[in-house]
Amino acid sequence: MSLRAKVALRKRWRNDTGNQGIDPLRGLTPKTLEELCQAVRDAEDDKCAIRAVGSGHSWSDVALTDGLLVKPTGLARPLDLRAEPLLRPGVGEAGPDGSRLVAVEAGMTIATLNSYLERLELALPNMGGFDGQTVAGVISTSTHGSGFEFGPLSDLVRSLDIVAAQGAVYRVERALGPTDPKAYAAAHPDRTLVQDDAWFRAVVVGMGCMGLIYSAMLEVVPLFDLREVRLMSTWSEVRAELESGQAPGGDVHYEVLFNPYPRKDGEIETLVTTRTPLDRGEFRHDHRRSRSLLMELAARFPLTPLLINLAMGLWPKISPFLIAQALKALVNKDYVNVSYKVMNIGAANYLPAYSAEIGVPFDDRGLWVEAVERIVEVAGRRAEVGDVYHSSPISLRFVRGTDAYMSMMEGHDTMMIELIMATHTQGGEELLGAHENALYKLGGRPHWGQINTLTGSHDLISKMYPHYADWQDVHAQLNCSGVFDSPFSKRVGISRAAFL
Repeated sequence: MSLRAKVALRKRWRNDTGNQGIDPLRGLTPKTLEELCQAVRDAEDDKCAIRAVGSGHSWSDVALTDGLLVKPTGLARPLDLRAEPLLRPGVGEAGPDGSRLVAVEAGMTIATLNSYLERLELALPNMGGFDGQTVAGVISTSTHGSGFEFGPLSDLVRSLDIVAAQGAVYRVERALGPTDPKAYAAAHPDRTLVQDDAWFRAVVVGMGCMGLIYSAMLEVVPLFDLREVRLMSTWSEVRAELESGQAPGGDVHYEVLFNPYPRKDGEIETLVTTRTPLDRGEFRHDHRRSRSLLMELAARFPLTPLLINLAMGLWPKISPFLIAQALKALVNKDYVNVSYKVMNIGAANYLPAYSAEIGVPFDDRGLWVEAVERIVEVAGRRAEVGDVYHSSPISLRFVRGTDAYMSMMEGHDTMMIELIMATHTQGGEELLGAHENALYKLGGRPHWGQINTLTGSHDLISKMYPHYADWQDVHAQLNCSGVFDSPFSKRVGISRAAFL
């Protein structure tokens, strides 16, 4: 083989922002479950690790590997639940609320999933502000939307098919999962069905450390529309509404953006977004029912991030003004569309950026109030001492607690704080690190898929997650050979003592 051919085997992989990259030994694009199993066995035979990447939207090192890199594009198809009679009697039928089960391969993007569901007159009840991630990616990192009655997207999972060490295939469900054990054993004698609550809680948020997810069975709802309203407010008003329980609840999607630099009168400016479900009959195409055209165009304009960085680099103190103007430009009194188009934040996703996101308990202890105060304090101190400023508003999203062992929302309702930075913001990553450290003291847990500085020191992970030992018990079985270890798992301290 020529030198040119040998070099061609190695191809650098980078995420969408370019802040994470690695040179895997080889990239693979399996197209079947059998090929996925063989890839794991090959990695073990060659004494190297293997890991799947999604769409490259994670800004942390969660997807990196120094071994074999599995690309998901060949495993992105919907699966027909009627093809094999494996469900318990009555499980596949629509529930009283119209909910249904669907199954898809885990490499499908959320955008493709939304289009597929719309053709079936179905929808995800909730999603994040971006739709480019894969199904496996949003599940494994406990990605979320916002709304007091909505858990993370991993809560929609009813069944997972995952390839573990030695290429073994497991279907993992809760104790009363949808699969009929006898029918499954007869159809797939070479696979293992585990219907166990502890296993499910461990596997569903696995950060890629449990194995390679092949497919997921999700519970979805009838297609619906949303009306989005964005209005300016102040943190004093928002805090009072949240403390009194007057903020919109139920099936309303609710989130807050705020400027970490107070006005001269001491008030913190906020933009409050509510998204309220509508009957499909209320939808109509109307140019007035749209987001700001100016903001959409500005976000897509290639020079916008360069101009922002140039302005902030030359005049750092302009940042509070720019953030205030951005909030006002987002005001919108009536945008109506099909739900997934409204929950997607739109053209803002095109701006080159990275972020950290920390979850703090949202309960009557008031840690969430103190968290906002800490953020304002840290932002002010860094601006005063080093002329380091945020380049974007800060997002507050509210997520119902879950029982997934390694979810940021495990055990309690959570306020997720997303700290977004335009790429090339001077001192940006250091500022995010300062916020992260300050929020750990308030029970903060960082989003696995976003920038964080977690390490295995001081038993941080076991202190953050009460069921970490239970998660590790399952991890030891599914990753018994260490084939799914990675730079991320070793940094965070998740990897076990034995290495390949």
